[in-house]
Amino acid sequence: MHAWRTWMLSTLAASALAVASPPPAFATPDEVVAKHGELVRSLLPTVVNIIGHMAISAPTPGPVTAAQSKTNDIFQIRTSNGSGFIVDPDGVIATNWHVVDGAYEIFVTFSDGTRAKAEVLNAARIVDIALLKVTLPHKLPSTEWGDSSKVQIGDAVLAVGNPLGVGQSVTSGIVSAVNRNINDTPYDDFIQTDAPINHGNSGGPLFDMDGKVIGINTALISNTASSAGLGFAIPSNDAGMVIERLMKYGWMRPSFVGMKVQQLTPEMSMALGLDDSHASIVANVIEGGPAAKAGMKVGDVVMTFNGRAPLDERDLLRSIAAATPNEAATIGVLRAGQMVDLQVTLQEWPRALWDQRDAPIKVAEPKWNIAKDMGLKLRPLTPDLRSQNNIAANVPGLLITSMTPDADAGRRGVVVGDVVQQVGGAPVNSAADFQREVDKMRADGKTYGLFLMLQKAAREPGAKSPGTKWLALRVAD
Repeated sequence: MHAWRTWMLSTLAASALAVASPPPAFATPDEVVAKHGELVRSLLPTVVNIIGHMAISAPTPGPVTAAQSKTNDIFQIRTSNGSGFIVDPDGVIATNWHVVDGAYEIFVTFSDGTRAKAEVLNAARIVDIALLKVTLPHKLPSTEWGDSSKVQIGDAVLAVGNPLGVGQSVTSGIVSAVNRNINDTPYDDFIQTDAPINHGNSGGPLFDMDGKVIGINTALISNTASSAGLGFAIPSNDAGMVIERLMKYGWMRPSFVGMKVQQLTPEMSMALGLDDSHASIVANVIEGGPAAKAGMKVGDVVMTFNGRAPLDERDLLRSIAAATPNEAATIGVLRAGQMVDLQVTLQEWPRALWDQRDAPIKVAEPKWNIAKDMGLKLRPLTPDLRSQNNIAANVPGLLITSMTPDADAGRRGVVVGDVVQQVGGAPVNSAADFQREVDKMRADGKTYGLFLMLQKAAREPGAKSPGTKWLALRVAD
């Protein structure tokens, strides 16, 4: 750092001797760091952590009863962690579809710790984008879109999200590549970054150094399932177009041409006598579709769309999808060595067909089927039970000796061998005590109750978390 300062001062001094005007002002490294910190802190309120609860079918131990087969209520609860960012002050949040896919219940947590329940407003599954809606009594700070077409390799970027579920975190890096294809969607156009991105960062924003969103962090490639410096973000221009249409029309509303194209390989280009393989060749034309009506033929090589040469097949598909339905487009094709401009009137995809592959899938909350005794069989602690279960003589409570397969307590970490010591604020020493306190909670209209447990794992030698623990268990459906 000292050598850098010396070089800079020498340069400024030489400039002052050479010209009459004062030299340009340079920010010191300390000033750069200070500005960087201010930027990060200003962005945090626009980013949220997302938790989704999924009901995953689980194998039932032993024979399955007819009642269980009918209700299919044997399942486990899985929690997913992800990220999102506010795109509308009225509570609209953007994230990845895979963050909330399968969730019957979604919660978002803001940077100040505020927690709110969210609903899926809309989604475009094919491009892995979802919009969530929260209802709060005040406006929210929202993000601003940047122009991803101006992003260049080497640009500094910031990623904000909820990596590995640890909570809101910030990482920094540079843009490593653009227009990456990782075979995730038919429209892949990812920005690649070495800003550390891990599971849980999905759906979070990739910011430029002006604090604008230039991408949605979506994927990583790693041999270890953690960051290896290969993170990928959906560019803001693509994501912004999709989100704008979801908010305006309720779906992507893509344009339809009615043809199938293939990316030219180097060998295919050589066979056609072309110098490069950026173009796409038409493999099929749908009878009666817009392309067929415009005179498109199998074997035509698409060189331009509305005057611009697409980078590849994916770029062509993105351009078609983003174009306005029912408007005219000019497609330039190479046919028998001659350029031909075809005037195509774009159509809107039939929504019913598009929704089959792209509309959000609604997930109903599972049937809880909470038994009167919560599916727990309890016994007072006798000397024999204490000896068999490694429970000290001074430990009060009831031992869980068995549990039904569909008991909600089991989904929340309770196992046979745990000891229930309190239900709410009341000690329990008999099954009647336990039932009385649970019934009180239900009479008070509570869905969840607090249970003080001495867990079986906490009594193991060298336990990481010895002692009792409060658990919130569902007492009513």
